[in-house]
Amino acid sequence: MINITFVDIIDYIGTFAFAISGIRLASQKNFDLFGAFIVGMATAVGGGTLRDIMLGHSPFWMTQWVYLAIVAFSLLVFIFFHKGIHKVSNTLFLFDTIGLALFTVVGYEKTYSAGFPFWTACIMGMFTGAAGGVIRDILINEVPLIFRRDIYALACGVGGLVLAAGLWLGFSDVISQLACALSVIVTRILAVKYHWQLPILKDDVK
Repeated sequence: MINITFVDIIDYIGTFAFAISGIRLASQKNFDLFGAFIVGMATAVGGGTLRDIMLGHSPFWMTQWVYLAIVAFSLLVFIFFHKGIHKVSNTLFLFDTIGLALFTVVGYEKTYSAGFPFWTACIMGMFTGAAGGVIRDILINEVPLIFRRDIYALACGVGGLVLAAGLWLGFSDVISQLACALSVIVTRILAVKYHWQLPILKDDVK
């Protein structure tokens, strides 16, 4: 019997969302099907791969074929529904934000379950959520979104703190995880809507 946990479901949905965001950007750069698959794959598993390597584990997708299948399915979905996806101007932001939120939960939970303290789990949640997007942007020759003005990776940090606070206050795992994902989504939406940003570091030496 296959035992699928709530975190697994979040992980699969996040993989699909990030894969779609990567494939959509690859299509805008006129990549072929293989190139689009590679960009989608890198977006979907890049952050988790870095997390697992830093935690001393084998990258998760190398032992579980389901992630390759999800990315392949995402490519098929895009092929058949790309016109509708492109017509909705905010689809990239939507899929990217959903992936960011859900992967923050997955990164935190996997790190915390491995016995690391909550601050390490928060950082790994940030890595899991944001690093895949960085790899995606590098592959398509764009300035990584994490380095642009609107708050991106910091939203993952907010989500990690919310999850840690929920567990500390005695809320159930599911409630804490949902609160984490929701806080990431809300932070991202508000950051883009109101152009929240950190102070810009400037070199005034001429």
